[in-house]
Amino acid sequence: MSKFKFSVGPWNVHTGADSYGPETRQPIDLETKFAKFAELGFSAIQFHDDDAVPDMNNMTEEEIKEYARGVKKLLDKYGLAAEFVAPRLWMDPHTKDGGFMSTRKEDREFALWRAYRSIDIAKELGTDLIVLWLAREGTLCAESKSPVWATKQLVDAINKMLEYDPKIRVCIEPKPNEPIDRSICGTMGHVMAISAATIDPKRVGGNLESAHAILAGLDPANEIGFALAFDKLFTVHLNDQNGIRYDQDKSFGVENLRQAFNQVKVLAENNYGSKGEYVGLDVKAMRTTSDEDSYEHLKNSLAIFRALEDKVARYDYDYANKLIADRKFEQLEMYTMNLLMGIQ
Repeated sequence: MSKFKFSVGPWNVHTGADSYGPETRQPIDLETKFAKFAELGFSAIQFHDDDAVPDMNNMTEEEIKEYARGVKKLLDKYGLAAEFVAPRLWMDPHTKDGGFMSTRKEDREFALWRAYRSIDIAKELGTDLIVLWLAREGTLCAESKSPVWATKQLVDAINKMLEYDPKIRVCIEPKPNEPIDRSICGTMGHVMAISAATIDPKRVGGNLESAHAILAGLDPANEIGFALAFDKLFTVHLNDQNGIRYDQDKSFGVENLRQAFNQVKVLAENNYGSKGEYVGLDVKAMRTTSDEDSYEHLKNSLAIFRALEDKVARYDYDYANKLIADRKFEQLEMYTMNLLMGIQ
């Protein structure tokens, strides 16, 4: 039995379309996904604002809240919680050159409108967590905006969100590239600096995604540990990534099992989840996956995480600490590999 609670987003079960090809599977409605997620053992749902309220740009504030209340009833029906709401600021014409960092005032106002509505939706769904994936917050042309100005715009936007609701928490999900070429807030270190500059740093933290750390040439477990050291890891998105290329969102642990093991290990060692945090998945099925296998990547990710959780539970810390004290790192490395290979 896992000591962790797991979350998943509706986008994790998708039609297979990507930047290079069309849909390969049929869409699945939200309630069907909720029912299957609950059956698989997930406890909470991750939402973009328009996952919860699809046509929100054409709705009044009260209509948005009313629609969200209907989604809350659907969550309750399947015993699910809402983990967070994230304003989707990268799919709208207003945000083609960034939302909070757009050089156009009307676009920045639109981004804040979506952020405020995300807070409204979150309150209706029963969560206080707002995740900011800063997809287009950077530059397409290096000289198009000052990084100093852009950074201050982000801090200002987060401050306005914190002022809009004194109870919400803002969680930044850093990514070093794609779809923009120069990110303003690309790593967990950047997140910590932004947090410290806000009016209420205790309410601003980070969401570490495994693939995003790899894309920055960093180790996911170290990034997780860095955030944990400052009590700033509000959630995680676990997946895997084959090197520094486009964001692949592969099933957790399928590319680098030792790297995945150390992510589970650092979470377990530091009692992640003891404050109600979830282990979130952000994984995509391969384009070749059939309709009937639409949930296999989620099953696989959960199975790998739980298997690695068992490996961590059986990790001989006394033996490992003795090897560390004697600086027998070759032996420590082989002990870890034998454990992962089932020899130990």
